[in-house]
Amino acid sequence: MNGAVTPRWIALWPALMLGLFFLVPFGIMISVSFAQRDAGGFYQPGFELASYARFLAPFFARVLGVSLAVSLGAAAICVLLAFPFTVFLASMSRKVQTRVLVVLLSVLSLSEVIIGFSLSTLLSQTAGIGNLFYWLGLIEAPRAYTPSLFALMTGLCYLGFPFAVLVLYAPVSRLDPEVVEAARTMGASAPRAFLGVVVPMLRGAIVGAFILVFVFTLGSYLLPQLLGRPEHWTLSVHITDQAIYQANLPFAAAMSVFLMLVAMALVGLSSLAARDGGAA
Repeated sequence: MNGAVTPRWIALWPALMLGLFFLVPFGIMISVSFAQRDAGGFYQPGFELASYARFLAPFFARVLGVSLAVSLGAAAICVLLAFPFTVFLASMSRKVQTRVLVVLLSVLSLSEVIIGFSLSTLLSQTAGIGNLFYWLGLIEAPRAYTPSLFALMTGLCYLGFPFAVLVLYAPVSRLDPEVVEAARTMGASAPRAFLGVVVPMLRGAIVGAFILVFVFTLGSYLLPQLLGRPEHWTLSVHITDQAIYQANLPFAAAMSVFLMLVAMALVGLSSLAARDGGAA
């Protein structure tokens, strides 16, 4: 009995979905970014570079600098915490590993709104951890820890940590423990074996996890508004501010195009890092 042959036209379905739900909106966004701003809050079709010229203004430089600093900091913290955690997790039994991974996946199922408001309550003055610190005698009076950069970084790391662990888990679980034992046998201490053997072998996975968390936090929208101050707003928040409150759709579209291109470039770098890591 011959197996059924899959029609070739089925392969066109993913391409059609990609074009319909990504390429077409992206093309519209690019066209709007070159349009002329209308005084009434809309835009006039055209071709001008005024919106992209604003990338050279101090405003955009400050927004971009804050966004990159916040995302880089969150990605670095997540990877620094997730890598040793994943190595320790891989040394546990399969049963324990499964339970921990289920917990991490449950964290990913929570919406950013729930996490943001939960952390906002936890770090508030009335019902937050400040009351616990006051009861323990660590501070003189209850205080609020939000809105602040600390609260924002806590929220971003809470969201990014599971992603970093899930990216690192497969390469770490495949790591041969005899390699580390060989390094220990040759006289290397445990920290030196970890830094000199484990880290270089998993360099591609580490870079991939870092870039993934960086891209994810770079597009964060709700947490900077719920947990941070206006000076901590990321590029995504300013895009909405320009589109809705400043009534400048062309500039908002230009910043969206910039953010999309940066994210696509970083995803490409992540793929190259994973490929190099697999080849090594």
